[in-house]
Amino acid sequence: MNETSASDHEPSEHDPADEAPGDGRRSEKTRRSPALIATAIALPVALLVGVVVAAVVVSRTPVNTPVGLGPVPAPEAESESCAQLIEALPEKVGDYARAELADPAPVGAAAWQSPDGEEVVLRCGLDRPAEFDQAAALQVIDGVQWFEVSGAEEGIPASTWFVVDRPVYVALTVPDGSGPTPLQDITAVISSTLPQQEIDPAPVR
Repeated sequence: MNETSASDHEPSEHDPADEAPGDGRRSEKTRRSPALIATAIALPVALLVGVVVAAVVVSRTPVNTPVGLGPVPAPEAESESCAQLIEALPEKVGDYARAELADPAPVGAAAWQSPDGEEVVLRCGLDRPAEFDQAAALQVIDGVQWFEVSGAEEGIPASTWFVVDRPVYVALTVPDGSGPTPLQDITAVISSTLPQQEIDPAPVR
């Protein structure tokens, strides 16, 4: 498997997600997309590559408003590993502050919001990602192995990163332009909370 640095995936200086919210050149789709990150990934990408991270949000979520997350298959969400991870999560990841989850809040989930309403969403206890096979390229960050599923091909300005070398699969959905800090902060918590184990990719089809 190829190992590259997470910094290789930082958006370019022309990333539309970095444009100012008031820029008249941005379309309504571009303005709304950051708030639709997890929903957009869960719907079109799940049908194609099996990503199952969802947030049922139909427009930009105002800051300090509870984040609504839709149900997704997470057979290990109630495991001790997920409980320990959720308990250890920080109040901030980069510029994103911990957000309340709207009822009914799914088990094994957490979210953070930026000052302008963008969201970082974490899910614990998911099934193995459908595209995580023996040919998949992994990113190693501070000893934790991540598998990235980008939303670029579907026009989604976000990526979902899956931890693949721990007792449970953990997914972190981050908007483009968020920088490496949210991923690094969550990596530190995972490294100190969940023991490392051998990866278990699917056979190459």
